[in-house]
Amino acid sequence: MKNKILNYLVVILLIMGVFFRFANIDLKLYWCDEVYTSLRMSGHLQQEMDRRLRDGSLISINDLHKYQYPDREKNTLDTIKGLIAEESQLSPLYFVLVRWWVELFGNSIAVIRSFSAFISLLSFPCLYWLCLELFGSRLVGWMAISIVAVSPVHIVYAQEARPYSLSIVAVLLSSAALLRAVRCQTKKSWGIYAATLTLGLYTQLFFGFAIVAQSIYVIWIERWKLTKQLTNYMVAVGVGVLTFIPWIWIFITHPTPGNLAWVNTKQTLLEITIRWVGIISRAFIDFGIGPNDSFALKIGVMPLVLIVFVLIIYAIYFICRQTSKPVWLFIITLIGSICLPLMLLDFGLGKRYGTTRYILPSTIGMQLAVAYLLSAKTTLISHRQWQQKIWSSIACGLITIEVISCAISSQSQMWWNKVPELYGEYPNMAMNINRSERALVITDADMTSVQILGHLVNDKMRFQVVNDRQKIDTHPEFSDIFILVESQSSQLKANVEKSYNLPIVKINNLLWQVTKSNT
Repeated sequence: MKNKILNYLVVILLIMGVFFRFANIDLKLYWCDEVYTSLRMSGHLQQEMDRRLRDGSLISINDLHKYQYPDREKNTLDTIKGLIAEESQLSPLYFVLVRWWVELFGNSIAVIRSFSAFISLLSFPCLYWLCLELFGSRLVGWMAISIVAVSPVHIVYAQEARPYSLSIVAVLLSSAALLRAVRCQTKKSWGIYAATLTLGLYTQLFFGFAIVAQSIYVIWIERWKLTKQLTNYMVAVGVGVLTFIPWIWIFITHPTPGNLAWVNTKQTLLEITIRWVGIISRAFIDFGIGPNDSFALKIGVMPLVLIVFVLIIYAIYFICRQTSKPVWLFIITLIGSICLPLMLLDFGLGKRYGTTRYILPSTIGMQLAVAYLLSAKTTLISHRQWQQKIWSSIACGLITIEVISCAISSQSQMWWNKVPELYGEYPNMAMNINRSERALVITDADMTSVQILGHLVNDKMRFQVVNDRQKIDTHPEFSDIFILVESQSSQLKANVEKSYNLPIVKINNLLWQVTKSNT
């Protein structure tokens, strides 16, 4: 009877997990990183987009979308060329696959994001396989699937047009393949493992941290001796990395340093500690708290966050005490491979290298530890019945918090991963613009910001992208003239006011509007 109830609960949670991954998938802001995904997918270059659209001419939504969706002018090879020229730090597999997906199902934000959502479903069988190889327990496997199915952090990145869902699948698949190869010791099993390394590296460069973790694991369990098993592992890694050498060469010969200004934000020890507690706890609890939210709200949520954080720490301690070395060592290396270096950088330099999306492999390790803890505590014969009931209540409470987090997120247009401190006003700006019968937005903003707004406004409106010293031509055919400025030092407002000979009024920190003449 108990097993039947558990099976029903797992099925329900799986259904909920699938629902949350696709529910309102086009609701949240299509933000900066996703705009770059679309640009890469289109096969066009950013410099080409800037050259053609920043000349002061009127731009339609279709003109903007030319650089956001695939068309007949560019093909898959152009997508790869765009990455090489402008973002060689990104592996190409995801961008090629999502381009094919959109070409098959059509141009829309929902279609683009649905690829990540679909890929995230593959994490379930991979996770179950990993639990069977690591713990030899179906119960832990189903518990882990229940946790991950409605994990808010997995839902967030399953609805984002970036490679994170595919990267999670690659980490789970390579981990399970490694444990199977260690167990079977066959050429076929090592060949499968080598193939998963190729998949992971061509998905995301950060997958290299997972390889480091797996290397430490195998070397340690072989007691630092060059055994046959270690030799087989080294050959498999060599083959996997060898297939990635072409992109490594591209990365070295075509360096494209990204904008990492946010990393240099100085933080106090207390701020770093609070941020890391929040990052880790998002594996189970996420009410969308961001930097702009009130201190009172953050304090109100903090007790729950701390409880979840303590549970994660206890789960790691428990698995180290109760399992064999090959089990706990695998979990520890998976967690520490990314978390530890980023923590050392943050606490040592007082900066903010650590982000939720970077530590997703570590998050998987934490969730595996919690899944084992809850499975053991709710089924151990040595535990009294009241203890099992307490731990069953803890498991139900944890999953309930996850479901509530996902439910809140599914109805929200802005979330912390969309950087609301920078882009939080864009939905309101679009709402104001869309009230107009036919609007013109004059701006000197970055084309990325223009594209973000372009995904929010109606097809009737037009953009005019200028520099702050350019003469502004008047366009009386538009019912409303708006001004989008991102820099406080911009001269654009004064130029527009002078050209139209009409005063302007402030709508919010970024958007202004030319007032209509009374005559």
